[in-house]
Amino acid sequence: MTTIPTLQTERLTLRGPSAADFADSAAMWGDPAIIRYIGGKPFTPEDVWGRLLRYIGHWELLGYGPWIVRDKQGTFIGEVGLFDLHRDITPTLELPEAGWVLTHAAHGKGYATEAMRAVLAWGREHFGDLHASCIIDPGNAPSLRVAEKLGFVERTRTTYHGDPTVVLSLVGTR
Repeated sequence: MTTIPTLQTERLTLRGPSAADFADSAAMWGDPAIIRYIGGKPFTPEDVWGRLLRYIGHWELLGYGPWIVRDKQGTFIGEVGLFDLHRDITPTLELPEAGWVLTHAAHGKGYATEAMRAVLAWGREHFGDLHASCIIDPGNAPSLRVAEKLGFVERTRTTYHGDPTVVLSLVGTR
């Protein structure tokens, strides 16, 4: 089994997903406010269990994947990471794909930027010049701001599963 690295930031701990995270993840993905810009339909516990298994599979097959984010007191903050989801989207995405989702209580505190900076630094250590993509609903202004802070730039606008989508790219060592 692959050992998933633990990343530390000033306020956060990012560690590999486990079955112990299921309840927290299910609560987050079941919150209509959280998924408003991510498909719009709350995830069922069954969906979340499949997602958790897919997370672990990323690490096993690809050597990278998502982390569970908790603050230093152990409170669940969300999930961030690098992915290869084989999305049926045009144009195709540069891999890995970066992604982040945080609980409602964690919004507006800079946690997404802080966590993703650690993820991207890890990615640069392992991939060298990191070429990555992310996709964001054009109405999700907070996530678009996070992407900009991380150095992502808009590449194009398209649709994904019938929804308007902004494709952003991160190239090199920004």
